[in-house]
Amino acid sequence: MRAHPKRTIISVAGELDIDTCPHLAEAAHALIGAGHCLIVDLSGLTFIDPSGLNLLLALNHRARTAGQSLELAGVPAQAGHVLDLTRTRHLFTSGDGAS
Repeated sequence: MRAHPKRTIISVAGELDIDTCPHLAEAAHALIGAGHCLIVDLSGLTFIDPSGLNLLLALNHRARTAGQSLELAGVPAQAGHVLDLTRTRHLFTSGDGAS
């Protein structure tokens, strides 16, 4: 996790699945409400399953409800394919804000 004046970046590496989602959820929930843009850097992600997608959707909803934005950065091909298949890519702000 890296903090910048107006944004916080959480880097995800490896798999985002039912076993690893609680770790991201805990880190992100602690940051939502802090007023920063929350960037989830997925460039190190190797696999995402439905529970990982569900978590990203829930975090996005919670951030928007708190008046914040959640941005996905470095979305790898497999995760992008999941977002496209489920027609959820448009729900997320995306960019290269992880640099």
